[in-house]
Amino acid sequence: MTRLTAVILTRNEVKHISACIATLLPWCDAVVVWDSGSTDATCDLAHLAGALVVQRPFDDYAHQRQAALDVIASEWILFVDADERATPALADEVLGVIERSDKAGYWIPRRNFIVGHETRGGGFSPDYQLRLLRREQAHYDLAREVHEIVQLEGAEGYLSQPLIHLNYDKWSQFHRKQKLYARYEARMLAQRGVHPRPHNFVLQPLREFRRRFITLAGWRDGMHGLWLALLLAWYYGFVPYWHLLDGDESV
Repeated sequence: MTRLTAVILTRNEVKHISACIATLLPWCDAVVVWDSGSTDATCDLAHLAGALVVQRPFDDYAHQRQAALDVIASEWILFVDADERATPALADEVLGVIERSDKAGYWIPRRNFIVGHETRGGGFSPDYQLRLLRREQAHYDLAREVHEIVQLEGAEGYLSQPLIHLNYDKWSQFHRKQKLYARYEARMLAQRGVHPRPHNFVLQPLREFRRRFITLAGWRDGMHGLWLALLLAWYYGFVPYWHLLDGDESV
C-alpha cells in the first residue's frame, strides 16, 4: 500500500494531462489517470509522463471517484482534475498533514481562472473542494451525479494552499457545461416535486444574481464578475424552471 496516490479523472484531456501530472509526480507516491474512454492521445501522454492509466466506462462522477477509492491501495487519495495544477507550496502542506493528521479528509481551496481571468468573487474563491481523502474513511454519495458529495467517517480539515484551476478556456465551454448543470438541476427539482410558477421565472434569476454579485462579492471582478453573475442567474435561476415547464430534464 502506498501512502499518497493522486487520481486524475479524464476524458479527452490531451491539452492538460501532461502538465497536470508533472505537478504531482515529484511528490506523490503514484499518479493514476482514471480514464473514461478518451479518443485522443490522453492515455498515451499519461503513460509517457509516468502515470498509471486505468480505463473505466463513464457512468457519473460520483461512481467514477468511488470506483477509484475502492480499488487503489493507498492510505490517502488526492483527487485532482486534469485542468488543475498543484503548486510546490500545496505539495509541502499535503505531505505535512498526512504525516501527522488524524483527520479523515481535507478541503483544498482553488484559484479559478475563467476565460483567462482569475475570478475572486461570485463564489469562485476560495472554492473549497474535499479532495484529500483517507481512503478507508471516505465514501461518495452515489445519488449525486455531478457536484459530488463525500461522506467522511471522521473529522475534516482545511488546507490553506490552493490548487490552480484553469477553468474554461472559452465561453463556449462555459455555456456547454452550464447547460448540462441546468438540466441536472431541473431533474433534482422534478424529483422533489417542484412545479414551476410564473414568479419563479422572475424571482429565481433575481435571487441568483443577487447571491452571486452582491452576497458572494462578484462585484470584485468588475465587468467580468457582472457578466458571470448574469449568466449564472440565467442558467441556475431561469433555465431549470424552463426545462420543468416543457417537461425536458434529460441530460
